[in-house]
Amino acid sequence: MTDSPPDKGKTDNEQQLGEDIAIGIEDVSTIPKGTIDPVYEAKARILNRAIQDIGMGWYQWQLFIVVGFGWASDNLWPIVTSLIFTPISNEFRPSRPPLLSLAQNIGLLAGAMFWGFGCDIFGRRWAFNLTLGLTAVWGMIAASAPNFAAIGVFAAFWSFGVGGNLPVDSAIFLEFLPGSHQYLLTILSIDWAIAQVVANLIAWPLLGYRTCEQTDEDCTRGENMGWRYFMIAMGGLTLIMFAVRFFCFTIYESPKYLMGKGLDEEAVRIVHEVARRNKRTSSLSIEDLKACEPEGYENRTTASDAVKRKLESVDLTHIRALFASRKLGYSTGALMVVWAFIGLGYPLYNAFLPYIQSTRGVEFGDGSTYITYRNSLIIAVLGVPGALVGGGLVELPNFGRKGALSVSTVLTGVFLYCSTTARSSSSLLGWNCAYNFTSNVMYAVLYAFTPELFPTKDRGTGNALTATSNRIFGIMAPIIAMFANLQTAAPVYTSGALFIAAGLVVLTLPFESRGKASL
Repeated sequence: MTDSPPDKGKTDNEQQLGEDIAIGIEDVSTIPKGTIDPVYEAKARILNRAIQDIGMGWYQWQLFIVVGFGWASDNLWPIVTSLIFTPISNEFRPSRPPLLSLAQNIGLLAGAMFWGFGCDIFGRRWAFNLTLGLTAVWGMIAASAPNFAAIGVFAAFWSFGVGGNLPVDSAIFLEFLPGSHQYLLTILSIDWAIAQVVANLIAWPLLGYRTCEQTDEDCTRGENMGWRYFMIAMGGLTLIMFAVRFFCFTIYESPKYLMGKGLDEEAVRIVHEVARRNKRTSSLSIEDLKACEPEGYENRTTASDAVKRKLESVDLTHIRALFASRKLGYSTGALMVVWAFIGLGYPLYNAFLPYIQSTRGVEFGDGSTYITYRNSLIIAVLGVPGALVGGGLVELPNFGRKGALSVSTVLTGVFLYCSTTARSSSSLLGWNCAYNFTSNVMYAVLYAFTPELFPTKDRGTGNALTATSNRIFGIMAPIIAMFANLQTAAPVYTSGALFIAAGLVVLTLPFESRGKASL
């Protein structure tokens, strides 16, 4: 390890390493004085280099598996809400059924904000475990809901846990991940697709046989117990994931979090412990970190300092940096528009997909709950190869990320429009299978492409802007659904138009990142 003070010039290798590894860590020379603690930044770079020197080993591969639980939960529970939407509507007969999805989206937004900031105060380790634990508990409690208002409250509570999965899990994974293996963050999207299959596989027997038919006028609790059993099963599955994380895997606190709290010795110990788990050694010492401190330096170690550092990553200085030039500003704004349109279009259709299938099935004469959930499973299976195909398309010459994202997004909207032409359940199923395949290609590319278009020093702010656009417009989806009759094609047309518009906006992006290093 080097013990050069932070104000010395960087070598080419150090500069490249900082660009490849230190995601969200600003370069000292480009930051206005006083924006962020330069000693904190210098120590973070040293810890990044230590992780890179250790390399990819047993600890990171285990972490890859348990972090995948968070990715799975992020898609599993919104799918759960869509699957129970129909039986809950039939049993409780609410005047505005989409309020259930609204409660879910409010919980997701609150969770993302709380856990995103909170993990800088009480640490990543507690947040890493609590997000799954809270989701499991409230999911199982929801099975006892006596009325529609109660299930809406419980949906918000379990979504509060779900909302923290990606912010916390991606942070702790990246902080232990060497730069040479950051592509694994994209591969995690396969867990997202598999979760949809698992949810539908369990829903088919439980909801298919223990749920009131769409044509039943009097749906009683005793005839409609399937969704309650389903909630217990999903909560139990999440509880198993929590137990594996908590009891079968030792998650270490992030060294950078510990360093930020002034616990340099503990940060060094964790790095050496990870090296030991990987059967490697590390040359990192406490002196390497202390060498970054000028004489008279005082650590910013309080909780308020941690929050301030977090806020610094999204302050106006970094937002302005993303609009520093006309081309970069347009790229940032266009990405926000793409995420917003998809954030509205996807839940507007996907959250009500089983309901749409069921009501359309009644029109076709085969709207039984068995067929509805069997078809949902078939649709979900098509999402798995979609995630894999997306990973291959982004590397095609003369196509790349922009081509793959634009084509898959436009096709997603086109297939939605085609679904309105269906005159039988089989044709509706076919169009929805095509929709789910292309939408999973779209998400796989979107998650990989977006961070590549932001400079490293402003990447955290850029991701925050796009994620906020996505969540806010996601909240709007159920509100629109309440005023647009779900038994008509209006939500489908709206959702399809948003996807096509988003795909066309992608074509106007001024940058293509295929085969190029991120700045």
